[in-house]
Amino acid sequence: MKLPRDLSGAELIRALGKLGYRVTRQSGSHVRLTTDTPSQHHVTIPNHDPLKVGTLAAILADVAAHSRLSREQVVERLFG
Repeated sequence: MKLPRDLSGAELIRALGKLGYRVTRQSGSHVRLTTDTPSQHHVTIPNHDPLKVGTLAAILADVAAHSRLSREQVVERLFG
């Protein structure tokens, strides 16, 4: 599945909620999300519209590495 090209930061934040991430703080236009499953992990999302494709790919790769899934599996769970 291809990465969405018109995804906003707010939409990504909502989608990552499906994987157990929650907003822990915000500084300007950057939002920090945290999950405690399977261990604690933090990811910072720029609240921009739209997100740059490279930024989105890097965030999803980081989430995938923490979840021990492939990036494609993460994309399918979030947007499939």
